[in-house]
Amino acid sequence: MNRLAEIDLSRRLHKKEASERLDAALHRLLRLRLMLGGQIGDKRLGPPLCVVFEGWDASGKGGAIKRLVRPLDPRHVRVAQFAAPTYDEKRHHFLWRFWPVLPGWGGMAVLDRSWYGRVLVERVEGFATEEQWRRAYGEIVEFERTLAAEGMILVKFWMHVSEEEQLRRFQDRADDPLRAWKLTAEDWRNREKRPQYEIAVEEMLERTDHPDGPWHIVPGDDKRLARVTVVETVCAAVEAELSARGHDLSDPAPGSTDQD
Repeated sequence: MNRLAEIDLSRRLHKKEASERLDAALHRLLRLRLMLGGQIGDKRLGPPLCVVFEGWDASGKGGAIKRLVRPLDPRHVRVAQFAAPTYDEKRHHFLWRFWPVLPGWGGMAVLDRSWYGRVLVERVEGFATEEQWRRAYGEIVEFERTLAAEGMILVKFWMHVSEEEQLRRFQDRADDPLRAWKLTAEDWRNREKRPQYEIAVEEMLERTDHPDGPWHIVPGDDKRLARVTVVETVCAAVEAELSARGHDLSDPAPGSTDQD
C-alpha cells in the first residue's frame, strides 16, 4: 500500500478562501482549548491534547505549528522540538525522553518531531539496529494506546511535499540570508536518501496507524492548504472527544473567547 502516492499534491486554496477558513478554524480552536483547560464552559478540565508533527524537511511543519498556536495564550500550550538524542538520553529506552513534555489533563503539547524518529532517521541512518527499530512499531503503538486509555487526544500529522517542491524550498532558503540557517548539510544528505526514507515512511504509516492514534497525511505543496488542514483537523479531533464526553460545544457569542 502506497499511501503517499495517493495524496493529491496539486490541490490549491485561493488566498481569500484560505484566510476565511483559517480564521474560522482558529476561533474554533481557541474556544476548544479554553474548554479543555477549564477556563470556559462547565469549567471542568478536559482531556490532554498532544499534536505530533512529522514530515519531510522543508515540508511546512514550522509554519503549521506557528499558525496552530497563534491564537493561544503561551501559558496554555507547550511546543517541544526533538532532534537527535543526547548521550545521556541514549542510555535510556528511546521513549523515555518524551514523557516529560506530554500534557496532563487540561494541557496541550505540540511536538515538532517525536518518537517516530526511531523508525525513520534512526532506521535509515543506522543509529538503531534492525532489531531495535522493528521492535519499536509495537512499542510505539502500545505507548500511544496507553496514553489514549488515560484520556489523551492524540493527533498525528505527516507533512508531505513533492521532491520538486522540497528542492524549490531548499533553494529559496539557501538564497535568503535570514533563512539560510534552516538549511543544513544533513538536509541535503537526507534528500539524497529520499527513496530509503519513503520506504520507512510507508511502513511507519502502515504499522502505527490505529484507532487511538490515526495518521493524517497533509498535502503540503500549497502552504495555505496545509495550514488550514492542520488546524481544522485538530479542531475536529477535539470536538469529537469533547462531544463524546458530554461537553456543550455551542458557541454562545462570537468573540466571547477574547483573552486580552
